[in-house]
Amino acid sequence: MVSGSLIGRLAVALALALCLGAAALAWAPPAQARAGGERVEVREEGVCGRTSSARLRLRAEDGRIRVDTEVRTPRTGLWHLTVLHERRTVTRVRVRATRAGRGFQHRVVVPDYVGADAVSIRAVAPGGETCTATATVAGS
Repeated sequence: MVSGSLIGRLAVALALALCLGAAALAWAPPAQARAGGERVEVREEGVCGRTSSARLRLRAEDGRIRVDTEVRTPRTGLWHLTVLHERRTVTRVRVRATRAGRGFQHRVVVPDYVGADAVSIRAVAPGGETCTATATVAGS
């Protein structure tokens, strides 16, 4: 017979192992950047459920980063898009996906901080499908 204390320790060890495994999967190295003079550009594919796809493009120039989000989807309706820059919410918008446009595009400009800048997006469809993407642009 197994004691309650042993079960408790096993549960804690299992929870810790799961957390460490999730952290290892969530960590991603910075995306490759191309330098074209003063410009640095990074492109990253997102992760979506079901039938959609997402792309995130960061372009650093003149102390600013242009964040271009593109979601291709057959679903129409209002999507909820959240853009994070260095874990801070930059914008929360509703974007209409249309059949003619085969999805939607959104652009926002954020400041280029010293060092590497991380930008993440999350788009949620009316039916609950979620797309996420994260990219890091190298520091200047």
